[in-house]
Amino acid sequence: METGSVITELEKRLPSKRFEHVLRVTETAKKLALRHGVSVDRAEQAALFHDIAKFMEPAAMRKLLEKNEEDRMLLSFHHELWHAAAGRIIAMEEFGVTDPDILNAIRFHTTGRAGMSTLEKLIYIADLIEPGRNFPGIEELREAAEQGIDVAMKDCIVHSVLYLIDRRAPVFPDSIECYNEHVQRK
Repeated sequence: METGSVITELEKRLPSKRFEHVLRVTETAKKLALRHGVSVDRAEQAALFHDIAKFMEPAAMRKLLEKNEEDRMLLSFHHELWHAAAGRIIAMEEFGVTDPDILNAIRFHTTGRAGMSTLEKLIYIADLIEPGRNFPGIEELREAAEQGIDVAMKDCIVHSVLYLIDRRAPVFPDSIECYNEHVQRK
């Protein structure tokens, strides 16, 4: 993967604020990868692609997901969740990404899931704690990332699920399974 060409494509597809977010997530992911023994190159790839489909029209995303036989349940949830699965498909089809771990990190960066790899967790965490984020509890999540990937993942998924519940928003089943897995760990 030629990083420069991906960055150029991201600039075309994303508004400047989202493009800057992707760059911050990428830098955060690379730092976490170094700290926690994950391939920096793989973390960079996954982070760069994580929001590539964020501003696709919902109808185009739906068509792409249906064509690729993506999880039908996903389509019954708000289209905000669809961009992760669409991004995985774009990374494969348009950029030739074949590494299943990178593709899963892109696919599950919004919902999480049970049985996440370290790279998947790292991208989920980096997306939530990148320096441009500012919400109550962000500093505690950033501190958790210093302690370890599993500590941070637990705190991040708890934060995300509670955020959705507080707003009476539906919680995708993968998120519930991820939450359960992490809060049941000793």
